[in-house]
Parts: sequence; C-alpha cells; structure tokens
Amino acid sequence: MKHINNLVSGDMVGIISTARKISELELMPAIEKLESWGLKVKLGKNLFCQNNQFAGSEKQRAEDLQKMLDDNKIKAIFCARGGYGTVKIIDSIDFKKFQKSPKWIVGYSDVTVLHSHIHQNFGIETLHATMPINFPIDGINNEALDSLYDALFFGKVNYQIPKHKNNIFGEAEGIITGGNLSILYSLIGSNSDIITDGKILFFEDLDEYLYHIDRMMMNMKRNGKFKNPAAVVVGGMSDMNDNQIPYGKSANDIVSEIIGRLNFPILFDFPAGHIAKNKAIILGRKAILKIDENGGTFKQ
Repeated sequence: MKHINNLVSGDMVGIISTARKISELELMPAIEKLESWGLKVKLGKNLFCQNNQFAGSEKQRAEDLQKMLDDNKIKAIFCARGGYGTVKIIDSIDFKKFQKSPKWIVGYSDVTVLHSHIHQNFGIETLHATMPINFPIDGINNEALDSLYDALFFGKVNYQIPKHKNNIFGEAEGIITGGNLSILYSLIGSNSDIITDGKILFFEDLDEYLYHIDRMMMNMKRNGKFKNPAAVVVGGMSDMNDNQIPYGKSANDIVSEIIGRLNFPILFDFPAGHIAKNKAIILGRKAILKIDENGGTFKQ
C-alpha cells in the first residue's frame, strides 16, 4: 500500500462534494477550523451547485474531483458530505496523476465508493473520518475532530474500545479496509469491490431496516467477504428501523449470528461511522487489533 505523507501547516487542502448538495453557510465552521489548523482551503468550482439533491450534475461533481486529484498543490481532499451520488461519477475519473502523487481522500458514508475503489485498484491509503458537514458549529473540538487532526498531521491512531457482549476475543494484524456496509454491499461484483482475505474488515451503517442488515450480511458472506479476513471491526450500527412485526434481533446480534462462529476476532461498537465520536481510521494501512475480556485496542 502507498503511504500518504502527514500534513504540515501551510498545506493546501480542497473541499468538494461527490454526492449531496451543501450550502456555504453549512461549510463555514469547517473552513474556519481547517484554517485554524494552519491549512489553506480551496473550494471546488462547482461545490455549491445544485441539481435536485445532488451537488451539481454528474459532470460538475466529476470535474471538481478530477481537478483536485490532478492538482499537486492539494495535499488532502475533503468530501463535504455523504448522501448518495459518488458511484455515479467514479467510472469517469482518471486516477493516473493521483497514483503518481497521492493525497488524502477524507470522508465516510457514501465516500466508501472512493475508499474501496482506490484501495482495490491503486493500493493507496485513504482516511475514513468525519466530514465538513459534521464539524461543530461552535468551533469546539470533539473526539471526531481530534482523531481527524491526529491522523492527518501525525498519522497516529490509537483507541481503547469498551467491552461488548458480542465480541470474539483474539489478536490480529492486517491492512484495514471497508466503510459503509450498504455501499460495500452495492459494490460487490464491480471493479470497486474489495478483497478481504488477510485484511481487517471494518463496516458501519445507519438507518437501515434490520432485515436489510441480515440480507446484506448474507450477501457479503456468500460472496466470500468473511471467508478469510484477519478480523472484523463493527462500527456504529445506528438508528435502525424495524417492521410492525419485529425482526427480533438487534443489528449487532444479526452480525454476530452470521459471522460469530467463523473463527476470527470480531470487535463490536468501534467508535466510527454515523455517530458523534466517529474516530478516524487510516484505510489501507496496517492495524494491530487486540480483543479480550476488558474490551479492545486498535492501533495504526
């Protein structure tokens, strides 16, 4: 995997949106925070365009991403928010210059399309972390922002995770890959689909019906995603929905039932995903994972 250099004060970073639209007002807290870190902020030409729910047309969104990827002065690209739409532009992007001069791609949720495509095709690290839409309005740092800063400027990730009843104890080392479960599920069979053999697979999700979590997990299993991973890390499984007749299991219990007996360590309630803490993970970099009766440790 190709290592990305840490940011330093004075670096220029870009903000674009590959998916849902965003306003300048919504973005101001993030711009001010990034500038307070000593970074110069460049906005995508089409960032504030609107096309129904999207941040401009597919052409406009692809143009912004392409320009940021090709600009050697840009050291990190922040996706302003998730939603839906990255998959509609991924096949029109030329990554040749990015391969020669890699830079951080930062985001989560729908940005999983970029994480997975870059991981599988180019072997370049990316950063699963909070996005500009989530930066606190009051400008006060929180755990998500602190972890983003540490990952960007120091390449440091070191977390202690409380114990969970569904954890499967063990130790593992491996490159970590993954992201949003719904996106990973949707990419199966495409050229953005990830191979999980020997790797630590991370996933999280939000606002899904419980039966759909089961369906996605079964599809992932049938497609070999749980055949030989080094370990699985389950992030926030937040705000799940149920039918009038209850499904009868929580999202974590569904995951545990499907993969809990497959002979690899599993860590639940990792603080990443659609949750307030949403701590940064350097996808594509080796992680060291230990899980025991006291909880888990995760280091990169």
